Amino acid sequence: MSKTNLSVSPDVRSPKPGQVIVLGVISTSNGIQLAKHLSDSRSLEGLDLKALGATSKAEQLVRVPGINGSVFALLGVGSDELDEDNLRELGGVVGRSLRGFSEIVLDLPTDDDRDAVALVEGALLGLYEYRSVFTKALPRLDVVESIISLSPHPVEPELLERSRVLAEAVTRVRDLVNTPPNLLFPASFAEVAKSQAKSAGISVTVLTEKELEAQGFGGIQAVGQGSSRPPRLVKVEYSPKRATKHLALVGKGITFDTGGISLKPAASMVGMKYDMTGAATVFQAISAIAALKLPVKVTSFLCLAENMPSGTAIRPNDVITTHNGKTVEVLNTDAEGRLVLADGLSAASELEPDLIIDVATLTGAARVALGDRYSALMGTADAVSAVEAAAFDSGELVWHMPLPSELRARLDSDVADIANAKIGSTAGGMLLAGVFLKEFVGRAGHDAKPQAWAHLDIAGTANNESSAYGFTPKGATGVMLRTLVTVAEELAR
Repeated sequence: MSKTNLSVSPDVRSPKPGQVIVLGVISTSNGIQLAKHLSDSRSLEGLDLKALGATSKAEQLVRVPGINGSVFALLGVGSDELDEDNLRELGGVVGRSLRGFSEIVLDLPTDDDRDAVALVEGALLGLYEYRSVFTKALPRLDVVESIISLSPHPVEPELLERSRVLAEAVTRVRDLVNTPPNLLFPASFAEVAKSQAKSAGISVTVLTEKELEAQGFGGIQAVGQGSSRPPRLVKVEYSPKRATKHLALVGKGITFDTGGISLKPAASMVGMKYDMTGAATVFQAISAIAALKLPVKVTSFLCLAENMPSGTAIRPNDVITTHNGKTVEVLNTDAEGRLVLADGLSAASELEPDLIIDVATLTGAARVALGDRYSALMGTADAVSAVEAAAFDSGELVWHMPLPSELRARLDSDVADIANAKIGSTAGGMLLAGVFLKEFVGRAGHDAKPQAWAHLDIAGTANNESSAYGFTPKGATGVMLRTLVTVAEELAR
């Protein structure tokens, strides 16, 4: 992807072999026809578009020979009233469908520079294809050399570079999440972070299991103690001199989740390699923020553990002490994500940042409630507003959910400050997890202004089990990374 040349131009390019020109197809009272475009499409005049297989139905694409060895791709766009989000999704369809061409020319209607850039960004996101451990050694024969958005609206080079940085960061998230769990575990994840940090302008500190114990990170330590692959806490820092605001990001990083002693059914265990998506997201978000040289300080906490059943694993009724000193009775070892996040949120709160955001594939209840395209958003009013605005600008879908105070009583314990689950009840499981996390936000014993905090539950959106759509592939999606970077941009203003 980094080799792909990106540009926005009002000029019509001369057709040539290896080039595909994407034209929109819309529905009118006279049938289907081409949407407004700048390219020379005279070779298509008089052709029956419907007979060629073209349709105005969104995301449907057919190829038609052009001139001089070029190809026209006729893309259903649904309507000629396209906004930035529609165009980003359509760009994604193009990227997924036309990887084999050396040059992609996007000739769809755009109203401004943001529209033109959204098309390019979508195409970059759509180009993603996971090269598994079995195919990485094979040469890539489908590298797109250039993507051109034909538009009369001038675009600053910085906007295109921003899209490249975001798309590359999303790609790295997807690659991490798609990696088999025998290859990606807490220690190897930490090595990936250290390796990438060398060229990213960020610093990385890794706490091993002994250091976790010495510094009181009881949640991460407890979840990881059942595995032969010990847990890690990775602290990543980006500290530009011009920064006046501080953003803290906390990511759940369960590199595989069996459920522990509260073992998952076999079918529910498949796909649990994606339970580290939150950690991958906050790590690549800080990398992208650094690449964009945003004047905002960012600290990311990657809470890494493998949740396995063994003779050393935590048991139901065990009591652990988290980093802020609160004790937790573990009633369900499969509610482990909130235990590692408790430590991460406590550590982030000690820094007293302007905003804390945690990202986690936390509850199956989130998917039951919101499906697989909306991420759940909870937290304080100011933080929720900031994330909602950033998600809207990024074209990502979030839904604000409450944190009902009456649910706190359901987590009461006879032997600890709080229990990690309510056994025997599935009511409001997503909300209950948020209520639990709230207990670990803010500095213990301090009466200062409540900490601005947002919680993103991406259990339904982090992994696409269905067919690809728009710029979203099958498998890891990279959701919420672009939103987090947008939040940082707003803090930097």
